[in-house]
Amino acid sequence: MLKTTGVALGGVGLAGCGGQSGTEADESTATATRTDAETDTPEPSAGASATALAAEWNVMRARLHDAMALGRAGHDAAAASLVGDVFARFENAGGEWGAHEGLESTNESTYESFEDHLGSARTAFEEGAADEGIAAASEAATNLLAAQRGRTSGDVAETFTLFVYAARVRDVDALATAGATDAAATVGEAAVADFERDAVHDTVESAGETYYEGFEGGLEDAVAAASAGDAAAVHEAALAASAAAVDAAYELVPETVAGIGHLSLMGAVGFDAEMAAGMGGPGVGVAHAAGLDGYRVRVRDAAWLYDAGESDAAAAAARSILRHFEGARAHEALEDASESAYETFKHEGLESLIEAIEDGDDAAVDAAVSTTHDGLTTGIEALAGDAAPVLESGFFRARLGDARERYQQGEGEVAASIAETLFARFEENEADFHERLEETSEDLYHTFEEEHLTALPDAFRAGDDAAVDTHLSGAADALIEFEASASTPVASAAAATYVTGRATDAGVLATLGATDRADTVASDAFAYFEAGAGGFHEAVEEASEERYHAFEEALGAVRSAATGDGDAADAATTFADEATAAVYAVVENGAAGGDVNAAPLMSDVFAAFEDARVHEALEAGDHETYETFESALSDYVSALERREGVDTAAERFAGATQRAAFAVAGAIDDAPPTSTDGAEESGGEETELSGGPDVVSGVPDEADHVVDMTAVAFEPAELTVAVGDTVAWRHAGGEPHSVTAVGDGVPEGADYWASGGFDDEEAARSGWENGEGAVASGQSYVHTFETVGTHDYVCIPHEAAGMEGSVVVEE
Repeated sequence: MLKTTGVALGGVGLAGCGGQSGTEADESTATATRTDAETDTPEPSAGASATALAAEWNVMRARLHDAMALGRAGHDAAAASLVGDVFARFENAGGEWGAHEGLESTNESTYESFEDHLGSARTAFEEGAADEGIAAASEAATNLLAAQRGRTSGDVAETFTLFVYAARVRDVDALATAGATDAAATVGEAAVADFERDAVHDTVESAGETYYEGFEGGLEDAVAAASAGDAAAVHEAALAASAAAVDAAYELVPETVAGIGHLSLMGAVGFDAEMAAGMGGPGVGVAHAAGLDGYRVRVRDAAWLYDAGESDAAAAAARSILRHFEGARAHEALEDASESAYETFKHEGLESLIEAIEDGDDAAVDAAVSTTHDGLTTGIEALAGDAAPVLESGFFRARLGDARERYQQGEGEVAASIAETLFARFEENEADFHERLEETSEDLYHTFEEEHLTALPDAFRAGDDAAVDTHLSGAADALIEFEASASTPVASAAAATYVTGRATDAGVLATLGATDRADTVASDAFAYFEAGAGGFHEAVEEASEERYHAFEEALGAVRSAATGDGDAADAATTFADEATAAVYAVVENGAAGGDVNAAPLMSDVFAAFEDARVHEALEAGDHETYETFESALSDYVSALERREGVDTAAERFAGATQRAAFAVAGAIDDAPPTSTDGAEESGGEETELSGGPDVVSGVPDEADHVVDMTAVAFEPAELTVAVGDTVAWRHAGGEPHSVTAVGDGVPEGADYWASGGFDDEEAARSGWENGEGAVASGQSYVHTFETVGTHDYVCIPHEAAGMEGSVVVEE
């Protein structure tokens, strides 16, 4: 929805956007008449655990409408990501009264329909079919409303719909707070139109004219203020409208139910604040571009190996780039952003480079390296936008590192040539680097170019060690200072390129027998990351503990391999992949880098809670939960004010809000576990599952490739390998998974393969129903490919969510 403002949408989504517009069905009228499949729902039990469960579904309804809004705005990739996040949260919502098991026990067909529609929505958005995605997401939201009606009553579900509209008004407030008043007006106008034709319109009016006028008038005032660009007026109008909705709810349903609904609204605003806090940071295009930047560095190392007479190693290095690109998220993004850049990089550049290396054609190798660089640079500019100059800085630092190593190996002329080429690219203003550096700081510009870069060629040719060290360090320090002027995610992308360059340099040096120098380079890269790496270290750790540990382990493996304990080139390639994944984590999941003060959004929630009727109800319901909720709310406000630890604080608040609903319902013992409890729940059935002959603990050392199985996705979904390569599918999140080859998706002559060791797809699916073939936390499924062709596979329990993949096996 907010691609133009630089919102990074990954795990963070816009809370709100209830109601419908365009092609979406009217939830209220769509479920007024039950289908035959919905007649087996239990009797309503409003006011207890079922109402708290329905409130949990309410937040999911709101977030699905966010995805519809993103689709209507033309941001299909962001919509797909948000739907995927909803699905992941749903799959991990364990316990009898969690969203997942609760929906399944409410109505089996509704549960299946919900999962099917979620999967269809994500797939459609990923394929750019926005209308289909919107329709599927709307159906999924309708499934949740049907379940709410089944577990509570029509009145309760209708009131919860009102709270979804109240969340939409707060959405307008969040966008305006972040400076996106045009987007706020668009979202608000859709909300007004939807409200006017929704059955809840008459419901609010029946609560009292004052409440009706307060809500509708506040919504309309918020839209008008957003259209005028007055964020302060939007804020006041949004607060008035949501307050009227809360007051109306207390007239429409019992006090306990209204209080639970009010808590769901607070939870929705929590997601809004998290979204707003991340605004001003980069979009996922920066992560795509960071991957391409890493390729620019790795291509140069392949050429270095070729120059050193290591043609086989050079060809392997180039092929590893191509293999990674085929399964990379940047693949389709580059093709969409610039088909010319895609063709130049992949076909005219990289594939030609592999051929030239194999043919031993020196001139063709040089030409292909240059062509590859040009295609990648064009792609980086198209994907990264204003962040491209910072990524160029990271590339320059990596190339200066190359020059240092060539000089260390006695190749002063080569090092001088590298410096001269960088100078020429700088003067040509490649990726707008020259202009941006000069605009940022005249002093940095002069220091980098005039004091150090121009002096390097002579220092290299003269063999002046002291001068070389002075000018390399001076140039690098200037670039580091320049990168520090960017947001943390963008600076992290540049740092990732530099560390990738140093790691692959270590791999090249080890291949050439310079193990001592390889160890030094790898150690220096590790020390650079541990020292902060321009904020990259902390950003990765905050964004994803798992990705942070994987990054460190991979970098450590390069260091170990460089000393002779393994294949340093392979270790460097694995690390390069992890570095790219780390940037995605920072951009998509990290709230760092946004320059928006979202604290007032949650400060108002705190103030409203202190005076709200639900405050007393929560304290009476369970004092410990009350204390936890208030503490989580206070900590969240503080995190937003500091702009540190926002993701962690937001997650804790979301969990505290969910438990608070059960406390108000008088059913705290029924509250499902949350991620902040440290529990890893899977519906209580994980211990009954079994793996099979190829399901092992951890990831075996002989694995050539690793595919992560997250909550509802294989990463990468597409993988290219060579005959004889071994692939390990590692459980990385969510409930247990299966790795199941599609019967007609296996090449002719290939043996059937699946976790569980089954002989065909039918047996694999039957086995899963009996608890066989599961890959659980801490495990991986391992398979070696011997047959050329494309092997398609799925995860049986998450197939509806679009969890599918393919392995392309080449000679």
